[in-house]
Amino acid sequence: MRTVRGVLLDVDDTLVDTRAAFRTAIGAVVRRWLPPPAGDPGAAEAQALAHWVLDDTGAFAAYTRGELTFSEQRRIRADRLHAHLGGPALDDADFARWEETYDEAFRGAWRAHPDGAALVRSLRALGVPTGAVTNASGAYQRDKLAAVGLADLPVLASMDDLGRGKPDPEVFHLACRRLGLPPSQVAYVGDELDVDARGARDAGLVGVWLDRHGTGTTPPDVPVVRDLTAVVPLLPLLPPPP
Repeated sequence: MRTVRGVLLDVDDTLVDTRAAFRTAIGAVVRRWLPPPAGDPGAAEAQALAHWVLDDTGAFAAYTRGELTFSEQRRIRADRLHAHLGGPALDDADFARWEETYDEAFRGAWRAHPDGAALVRSLRALGVPTGAVTNASGAYQRDKLAAVGLADLPVLASMDDLGRGKPDPEVFHLACRRLGLPPSQVAYVGDELDVDARGARDAGLVGVWLDRHGTGTTPPDVPVVRDLTAVVPLLPLLPPPP
């Protein structure tokens, strides 16, 4: 194993419990915009959440490639969600209200994963340079990190920088330059196997997959942790040279 002198971290579903925040936001949308279910309301919200996370339109991936704006990808996904669950068509004014409903609920539900906050504290105590890399706006993610008590974790690369996101290797390289270390001495931890762990590995970093949702899969090509408490023991961490 290479010596790791710095660590980069994904934000959503790695440091922040974004899946739970999605659940709250989609629940608010379902209650306001979609037809009431005949049976269990919770089942309708669960179905809507699964559809939102799946994103069968591929719109979010197109956003990370720089092909759509953030709002455009959300509009496509909202339209698809309504079509899938029998909701009304959204004109521009409707979508503005839809997005307001979603955003208010989403932001109010931001919470840190306890193991994420603990990992950041551990890395700081070890003197290891640490930062975040995200496939969202830097300002948006800084707001999110501040809301969950991680305001002092710098966002070192975001969609604002290159107009595209992970797994583009230049995103990882930019974050490493800002961390002050070569990619070979940096570990990157994230919850998406291909976008995060393999993307980082292909960019020359030590890519680590956080299997937070418990798939139980053990890929042969990247290290796997089931929660973030396992990250520090996994990596031989040394502080940067003076």
